[in-house]
Amino acid sequence: MGMMMDQSRLFGGAVSKPKNIFATLAQLATYFRPYWLLMLMVAVLLLGSTWAQVTQPDLTQAAVDCYLSPTKACTYAAIPENTKDMVAMSFDDKVAGLAGIVLRVLALYIGAAIAGGIAFYLFSWTGAHVIRQLREQIIRRIHTLSLGYYAENEAGNIMSRVTSDIDTINQAMSFALISVVGGAILVVWIVIKMLQASLVYALISFIALPLMIGATLWLSTLARRAFRKSRAEMGNVNAELQESLSGVREVQAFNREQENIDTFRKTNASNRDVNIRAVSYTSALAPTLDALTYLALAIVVCVGGLVVLGNKTFVDLLGGSISIGLVFAFLQYVQRFSQPIQQIATLWANIQSAIAGAERIFGLIDTQPDLVDKPNAIDMPTIKGKVEMVDVKCEYQKGVPVLRGINLSAKPGQTIAIVGPTGAGKTTIINLLPRFYDVSSGSVKIDDIDVRDVKAATLRKQIGLVLQDSFLFSDTVMNNIRYGRPEATDDEVIAAAKLASADTFIERLPEKYQTILGERGSGLSQGQRQLLSIARAALADPRILILDEATSSVDTRTERLIQKAFEKLLAGRTSFVIAHRLSTIRNADMVLMLKAGEIVERGTHDELIAKKGAYYDLYMSQFQRLEADESAPAEGTVTTAPQGA
Repeated sequence: MGMMMDQSRLFGGAVSKPKNIFATLAQLATYFRPYWLLMLMVAVLLLGSTWAQVTQPDLTQAAVDCYLSPTKACTYAAIPENTKDMVAMSFDDKVAGLAGIVLRVLALYIGAAIAGGIAFYLFSWTGAHVIRQLREQIIRRIHTLSLGYYAENEAGNIMSRVTSDIDTINQAMSFALISVVGGAILVVWIVIKMLQASLVYALISFIALPLMIGATLWLSTLARRAFRKSRAEMGNVNAELQESLSGVREVQAFNREQENIDTFRKTNASNRDVNIRAVSYTSALAPTLDALTYLALAIVVCVGGLVVLGNKTFVDLLGGSISIGLVFAFLQYVQRFSQPIQQIATLWANIQSAIAGAERIFGLIDTQPDLVDKPNAIDMPTIKGKVEMVDVKCEYQKGVPVLRGINLSAKPGQTIAIVGPTGAGKTTIINLLPRFYDVSSGSVKIDDIDVRDVKAATLRKQIGLVLQDSFLFSDTVMNNIRYGRPEATDDEVIAAAKLASADTFIERLPEKYQTILGERGSGLSQGQRQLLSIARAALADPRILILDEATSSVDTRTERLIQKAFEKLLAGRTSFVIAHRLSTIRNADMVLMLKAGEIVERGTHDELIAKKGAYYDLYMSQFQRLEADESAPAEGTVTTAPQGA
């Protein structure tokens, strides 16, 4: 897929430019603010470790200029004033002096290692806490986003934010980031030390520096773009995998295994290609910097050697002679200078991938829900059950209406049946009641209170919902029924199961109510899953009940059993029922016939049949056979056709 499609899938259909790298890092830095004291300690330890590293070349210079090849350039403070004549210094004094320098170098190495280790631990500890906070924020955002977001974004792509994208940041925080920061400090410090030691010699040594910086910036920019696309492609891979797992039964039923494998192979190959491209950029950095480092070392040796040998041109160029010790020191400086740059280049892949992952994560965290409570929203009072829709219009996409001026009124305790062809807007109407979506115009009122004026949580708590596709969690049967009312007792759960006629099959399960269900209730029939969903709604004891094809997945015998349960469940509650079976519709206080987002007929079942309009046509074409099956008499009984058929 192209970058346009990747970004479209990531940001809900609109192509959004990725954030600037500095903006992303700045946003990430805000998560470290609570740990500022630890970060200060890390900074101090890094500075101490860096100081130890840049001090070691000074000791090397002292060893050469003061003891190995004594010159007047020796300024080593450890040498007593009365022994400044290096030539006259005894052998034992030189050995003792060299031993002192060796011990100091050893102490600096040990000190740098300890300081670096503690800094690494503190930063990793802080990073682990930041990762935990990021994960929690993502989960919180996922649960606050409106249903419309999930209609436009694949579940696998969203999951990749919590898994692979977070992992890339975790890897960077575990080692890469602190190494890069420490390396950057070391580079700056070495530059300052070299300029202080010999300005001209340092500038000559830096001839290769612009090439190093230019190569790093160019290749890293290309790598960052490639890794950003890699993160997007990884989301596509996860999305394909999630769909394949969720739809494995349909795949096998329609013999689509090979087609799915081929589709996944293409997506996976696309991810492979962008990863190879990204790695090729980062892998090119190390050998490029190696070559430039050797160039810098050659310049240091050649220029320094010519000055030491007394070449007048270079002596004049450098403004005087330089010592052999300074040449050795500059060699170490250049080597230490190139090492962190190479380290940065090596770890830049992790950093680039982490930045790309952070951009995607912040893209999700910064996404605002379409539906939020008003600042002055009130708690929904105990619902009595009066429901009104006044000139309700709704559209999911601007300019494409789904509902066109819906008006309805339901009194407390009434049952409203909603029927109509597919796409008429039935589910949209019931989605407006718990405010899963907002109206484009008009109003939805419960007990004369606009649902937009109350807190959504207090509204939804009093509305029960039983959908056609029941979702069960990987938990016990008891906890699945108790999901909408966690404080319910075991006896109350069992009573709700009996009300929904679910206790019969539950008692046959291996652990009965303590049986742990598989993912989405695997192991149960569709009808059994539906019965558990009905029991869950019964236990929640809602004031308004919504049944969206709630009995569509149970057989006729089972439906007859739960119809009696529904009679008890619906008593005293305002109910909205979308059903294709007539048993519920016949008993409804009002039937709404929808067509193309409009209520074209309303009345009781008998009134609409007598009217012989759109509802009658739908009944005759879709419902008559179902009714005949439900009311079929014993074999041998003579029947007559329904009146008006």
